[in-house]
Amino acid sequence: MSRQQSLEQQRAAQAWDCVRGVKEQAYARDYGSLARNAPADVQANGLGQMLAFWRAKGCQNGRPAHGGDNAHYQLLEHVSGRVRSELRLVEAVDVLVWIMNEATTEHYRRATAEAIAFLVWVKRFAEAELPTETAEGKER
Repeated sequence: MSRQQSLEQQRAAQAWDCVRGVKEQAYARDYGSLARNAPADVQANGLGQMLAFWRAKGCQNGRPAHGGDNAHYQLLEHVSGRVRSELRLVEAVDVLVWIMNEATTEHYRRATAEAIAFLVWVKRFAEAELPTETAEGKER
């Protein structure tokens, strides 16, 4: 088995755990909607900007809104956790602060590539597992 396959399997497993963890939550539909657009959003806007956006929407006064029970905060945590893990950052590191203050261009590029690769898995599992609203306004 090649390292690339193993890495893809790790990403898939972590993405599966993330999506399954929000499946029964009240914000599952919102998470699914964010996840469906997340890879393209990171590609178009940059990882730092998307982490900042998810934090702005998922936190109030510097703390997780609703105790962290919201789609934006959860996606921020899921992507940050994956980047921390793959780049072997200390668990307590705030990935957004790390990007702003310490990351080299190479680190930022690697973090972005990892986030997008991970989010592709999250997107696929969200499409398969989380509710969506149809064009008629009915839940699928």
